[in-house]
Amino acid sequence: MGQKTHPYGLRVGITEPHRSRWYAPKALFAELLVEDFKIRKFIDDRLNKKPPYAAIADIHIERTREELKVILRTARPGLVIGPKGAEVDRITEELQYMTGRKVAIQIIEIKNPDIEAKLVAEAVADSLRKRMAFRRAAKMKGEAVMSAGAKGVWIIMAGRLGGAEMSRTIDIRLGSLPLSTLQANIDYGTAEAVMSYGVLGIKVYIYKGLYEAEAKVETAEPVAAGTRTKARGRR
Repeated sequence: MGQKTHPYGLRVGITEPHRSRWYAPKALFAELLVEDFKIRKFIDDRLNKKPPYAAIADIHIERTREELKVILRTARPGLVIGPKGAEVDRITEELQYMTGRKVAIQIIEIKNPDIEAKLVAEAVADSLRKRMAFRRAAKMKGEAVMSAGAKGVWIIMAGRLGGAEMSRTIDIRLGSLPLSTLQANIDYGTAEAVMSYGVLGIKVYIYKGLYEAEAKVETAEPVAAGTRTKARGRR
């Protein structure tokens, strides 16, 4: 049995911000929690799993008494916004109808999509759907991640790889990957490739460096977008 913990869950509140930021009384908490899940599923289905394939890597939700704010981190902001803002307006209206609340959408561009674990996992899944050899797909993407500036990458694929009768697991690991170091910025993402012979699962871990080192570099992205302006937490 594996003993690994979720890289984000291990660090949340220490070196990573919560992806849902709001407070609610006990009677309302469950309703808002389910609503967050529905919002994330709606956006993923709408923008990631069918055209315009906007490469949404992360969804953050903030609530105030008056407004529900959805922050999207995407590699293709133009596809989310649409011509003259038509697409983002349409999504805003649908979310307002779905939740019955005033909704605002903020879009943040991902400058380097090759080191976003969710997008890398989706790219590997897309390669498998196009019938690329699974070992080649993992190797090519792993090398691309390292070339983009990552310090380590681990890509795991499981299922009936290559259409084999027996399911199996293969992986490729490059560079270092200190999974139990809280100050290490480990990005984690998953994806599924639905094939004619079954579903293949992909997990991706990417080590981007230490938060302490990143804190010394000025960044324009807010903390709400999942970035850090200063390192804090346990040593």
